[in-house]
Amino acid sequence: MSPDATRGGPPAGSFLSAAVDAVLEAGALQLARLGTDFRVDEKGRGDIVTEVDLAVETRIRALIARRFPGHGVLAEELAETAPADGVTHRWLFDPIDGTANYARGLPFFCASLALEVEGTIEVAAVYDPSRRELFTAERGRGAWVNGQTICVSPTARFADAVLGTGFPHGAVARVGAMETLLAECAVRARAIRRLGSAALDLCYVACGRMDAFWDRNLKAWDTAAGALIVTEAGGTVTSLDGGPFSCYPGDVLASNGRLHADMLDAIRRASATA
Repeated sequence: MSPDATRGGPPAGSFLSAAVDAVLEAGALQLARLGTDFRVDEKGRGDIVTEVDLAVETRIRALIARRFPGHGVLAEELAETAPADGVTHRWLFDPIDGTANYARGLPFFCASLALEVEGTIEVAAVYDPSRRELFTAERGRGAWVNGQTICVSPTARFADAVLGTGFPHGAVARVGAMETLLAECAVRARAIRRLGSAALDLCYVACGRMDAFWDRNLKAWDTAAGALIVTEAGGTVTSLDGGPFSCYPGDVLASNGRLHADMLDAIRRASATA
């Protein structure tokens, strides 16, 4: 089903409709340049940026500015645009989540966009152009992929779980607690996947392809949209210590809810062991 035809039921002209237009345009730009000879620069240890990231972000910033003058934009590559005086809306955008995959031609990357209003994420859109999958959510209204309602998995046993995680960019030292947690989950769960795009990992928890996902050292644009999609799909999202989730500290634990206590227990025991 084409994402252009079904956008999760938002009314024309809504914030969600604009978010969908933005990520679809971003995805089209990503596919147009995929596999071509584009520039890749290193912006930090283990962290890269391509000229496609910059082109996509520039295009979507312009789209937001046209539709919503005065809205702020916080995105990965360019300087933050602060909201105008009295405006409480800010867009959080990742032009290519999974840049390392994209640069190597691995088809697991996306564009991720969320709208924050007075500090709360209200709207989310994540588009995977390789699979033409559009994940969307509005706070209090539910979550969708290509217009079809999604919900988290029914998995209740740790032994049956398929888990996702990530490894932080730019790490200069090993983190014992994270290594211990990975080792424990490897022997207790059915499978662990490290796919390389936190936004899509979260969407996969939301639609039941994975049962939980955890990571640390992330940025707000990595998790803002995906976390809302998980929540609206019936899942649970917290910090790694079980506290309330915010996209700004950088750590996240998302699950189908049924496995959340088990995951938190595994994290606590790994931290104590390390």
